[in-house]
This record gives sequence, structure tokens and C-alpha cells, in this order.
Amino acid sequence: MSDELPAAHAAWQRAVAGVLAKARKVDPSELPADPESLLASTTYDGVTIAPLYTALDELPEPALPGEFPFVRGRDPHRDVNRGWLVSARFDGDDPAAVNRAVLDALNNGVSAIWLRVGDGIGVADLPRVLDGVLLDLAPLTVEAGPATEAAARELFSLLDHRAGADGVGNRADIVVALGASPLTSAFAAAPDIDLAAAVELAAAAVERMETVRTFTVDATVFHNAGAADAQELGAAVAAGLDYLRALTDSGLSISAAMRQIEFRFAATDDQFLTIAKFRAARQLWARVAQVCGASEFGDAPQHAVTSAAMMTQRDPWVNMLRTTLAAFGAGIGGADVITVLPFDAALPAEARETSPTFAARIARNTQLLLLEESHLGRVVDPGAGSWHVETLTADLAESAWQFVQEIEASGGYTVALESGLIAERIAATRRQRESDVAHRKTAVTGVNEFPNIGEKPLAAGTALPGVARYAAAFEALRDRSDAHLSATGARPKILLVPLGPVAEHNVRATFAVNLLASGGIEHHNAGIFDPTTIGDVVREVGATTAVLCGSDPRYTTDGPEAVQALRSAGIDRVLVAGPEKVFAQATGTDRPDGFLTARIDAVAALSELLDYLGAK
Repeated sequence: MSDELPAAHAAWQRAVAGVLAKARKVDPSELPADPESLLASTTYDGVTIAPLYTALDELPEPALPGEFPFVRGRDPHRDVNRGWLVSARFDGDDPAAVNRAVLDALNNGVSAIWLRVGDGIGVADLPRVLDGVLLDLAPLTVEAGPATEAAARELFSLLDHRAGADGVGNRADIVVALGASPLTSAFAAAPDIDLAAAVELAAAAVERMETVRTFTVDATVFHNAGAADAQELGAAVAAGLDYLRALTDSGLSISAAMRQIEFRFAATDDQFLTIAKFRAARQLWARVAQVCGASEFGDAPQHAVTSAAMMTQRDPWVNMLRTTLAAFGAGIGGADVITVLPFDAALPAEARETSPTFAARIARNTQLLLLEESHLGRVVDPGAGSWHVETLTADLAESAWQFVQEIEASGGYTVALESGLIAERIAATRRQRESDVAHRKTAVTGVNEFPNIGEKPLAAGTALPGVARYAAAFEALRDRSDAHLSATGARPKILLVPLGPVAEHNVRATFAVNLLASGGIEHHNAGIFDPTTIGDVVREVGATTAVLCGSDPRYTTDGPEAVQALRSAGIDRVLVAGPEKVFAQATGTDRPDGFLTARIDAVAALSELLDYLGAK
């Protein structure tokens, strides 16, 4: 490495120190030796993300795609004109209708099928649903829960029938995932096939001429419960280890057992973490294969599904953007198959304003645009060599491996699940994330930031029960506002009172409007505060609560007088957009009743305010 690089980096650090010292009003000598660390962020897994990556962060180049440890991808010969497989999920009550939907999707860009069997489509309906579907061209994933074994037998019979008298046909090109996921389903308390029965099914799958994988490690259940990325990866690898033990204990070789497992992970709108997550996942499973003496079989397929937890009910159109970023990250990260959830997936059926076919088409076209117009599939692992991506991949893999070791030290996945260890770790992360969203440290656009209070009221409920959606707490406040509107004909409202000229009050007025709207509270702008007319405004609006918005100096000089004038005009409760310290000298009726700042628990504050305003 050139000596010029460390010298240039040191000069840059001095410049950073100068800027930070000025902003913090301290001497540069009071800052740490690496002042840029003050600008770093930390993920829920404890992974540090630096503000800048340089050649000083360079790591050894990972092996080529298709080579251990498969960080750069499992398939060195992937068709660059196709990229990843575009998957869509199908279910319903009418086999003929589902068949039409599948064929239509295949004719319009879908290249992999995810079929739900059980509640609507029965096992006996599989031949009808798959009529005309060329399974040698479109891989099939089945999700049948407790009916997995019956669905597999029916599917095997169908494949045998289609193969014809010679029993061969294009069977070698057929790829089927039976979707057995008893261990991860147990975490979600969802019914599924018994592990012993799934192991027996795997023994039959190994003998098939097609490529049949019995087990899907569905890590999305951890994500939906609130897990951080490394926790999701670590729990998934631990579950995979228990599957391997069960399979090899039944007599399967380690290579055959490895070939019976694939993974399903959630992809979020944090594009860099998603890219690193899929790369790290391959590295982790390759390490397991290496320890088992089967390094060349550590390339388990990955199915990415856009996060259900990030989906919102409010301003659901924004979900199109979220899923685009998630699909981008998963595709760049090397996922083999990607499913994009419909943008209205979190809405109850009766609240959806567009047809299911429209939502499915947008979800499908999201991926097709990335592949056909943005050409993201043309290069395998385009993030390779990025100092940030490579470092994040390594750090995420290390954090996830630590979780794997913790689970293994407790006795393995099943023991850790029964003891509550996995649930406890994930619950702690969920609580921290909920706190960050509530304090608006984590933005959910259209919900706790830039909400549209004029949205049509929604029916209560969600199409994603059991998912710890990030927006849920704020959306519950909006539901209360909707109920109040339905009962009284108006939303809860407050009087916004700007103090001083626009240049002084605009920032805090905008903050207050945004904050209140996120709780479903309307505002009426009284105009710049005038003690001689404020009484008329209060009577006209009929508000009992006001929020005063101004600058700190203005609060110091005019704040107490404005508070007193508002009380005299009939306002029962006066809030201030700003810190409490500027009213430190105010007492009695001159002192505001509350303070709204960026650091408050907005969910708690807005909930209490809705109580006060009568929104039950």
C-alpha cells in the first residue's frame, strides 16, 4: 500500500475533526483520535457502519462465483440475460382460476412458481392447478404445511405421469422445493409437517430423477418477529444444522443431506444491509459445509421475499418503492429467486382499492424493470470489491456466527427454541426497533414522517397477522383518529400558533404539523400570534389545545406572554414545539403544559394527546 494513502487519510481526519469541533463547540483536541467514528452508525446486531470506506478497509478478494465459500454467488454460469428467477406466490379457492393466474404470470415475466396448498387449493387439485405448466422451465415451490407429505406424493405422481412410458423426459431439468419447514414453523407456532415425516420424505426425494429439495429454512419468520439481520441469519443456520443432523442420523450422506436444504430470507429497503445479508448467508452455510467435510455442497439456494414487516397500511403506494429497493438489494446480493409482495399486502381485503391482478402485476414488473431495463442481472455480484459491501458482509457474517455459536452452546436450535433463547433475543431487538420508530429515530415514510392525514379511513385489521410491522403503533393512532372522525364527523384537532416571523417559526411549525399528523391530529394555523385577535381565532376554530411554534430566543422574550394570552383566550392546554429549558424561568399559568421535541416518544405523547382530545 502506498505511504500516500495513510497520510491522506490522516489529513482527512484532521479536516473532519475541525468541522466536528466547530459544530460541537469544542476544541479539536477533545475529540477522539478517529473523529469520524462520531459519525458512524450501529445496526441492531452491533455492526458498525463507518461514514467513509477507503483502501485502508480493503479485505482479501473472495473466491469467484461458484467456488467456496460462495460469497460471490453459487452459480458461475448463470444466464446473464435472465438474472435471478422472478417468483410469484399463488393461492385461492378455485383451481381453474389459480391455473389461469399461473399461466398468465408465466406468459408475462414470472419464471418461478410459489404455490400455497391447504386452505384453498387442496392436494388433489395440484394436477388441475399445474395443467399446462412446464415445470422444466419454471421451478416450483410448494407451501403445504401439515399436508406437505400428501402434496409431495401427489406431485411425484404427477411428474411420473408426465414423464411418459420411458420415465425420463425432461425430468433432469425440473426443480421442485417441497417447502417442509417444521423447525422454523415451530418458532412461528404455525402448523407444519412433523420433522420425522419430513426426513422420510427427504429419503424419497433423494431417489427422484428431478432436483427435489425437501426442507426450506424459512428465516422470514424470525424477521417478521422483529429479528435483526444477523439474528435472522444465525437462527436460520442453526435450524439448518438441526435438519442436517436429522437427515444424516436417518442414514443420508452429508452431501445428500446438504442437497435437501434451501433458505428463504427477508429483503428490506435497507439496500446495503440486504446486499451484505445474502452474501453473508452463503458464507455462513459454506462454513457449515466445510466443517462437515462437504465444502463443495455448501451452495444452498436462496429465495428472497420482500419484508412483510416493512409494509405499511397508510400511504401503501410507498410500499412500491420499498419493495423495489428490497428486490434491488436481494438481486445484487445474489439471491437465486425473488418474490416481491404486493404493495397492498398489509391491507385487509375490504380496504384494498385496486384489484389483486393489478397489485400482482406491479410486484412482477418491479423485478422485470430491474432486470430488463436496469440490467441488474447482467453482472454476477456487482457489489464485489466495494470496501463498504465487503466489510459489511464480513461483519454481518461474524455477528451471525456468534449467534449460531450461542444457539449451539445452548444445545442446538430445538433446545434454544424450547428454552425461549431465540425468542428472547429477537424480542429485545423488536423492542429496540419499536422504540426507535416511536421516537422517530427510524423513519417510516408516509407514517411517522410525511404522513397524509387526508387519507381515506381504513377498515381495522391487517392481512399480515403475527408480523411485527414497523408502522403498526403509529397506524393504531391513525385508526383512533378515523374512529373519532366516524363518530363525530371531524378529526381531533389543535390550534397551531406561530410566534414571530416565518423565518423564525417555520422549522418548528413544520415539525409540529408533521408530528401531529402522524397521530391523526389535524391542525388549524392561527397565523402569526397576535394577542389582540387570538381570542377570536380560538372561538372560531373551537380548539381547546394549542401548539406554540417559534425560536428559542423568541420563546425567551415572548413565550410566557403568549402562553398566558392563549389561556385567557380559552385554550385549556398549551404545548410548545421546542425544549423545556427555554421556559425554565416560567411559573404558574405562564408555563406551558408540555413540550414537543424530536426526542420524545411520539407514540406515547400522541396517544396521551388523543386521550385528551377525546379520541377513544
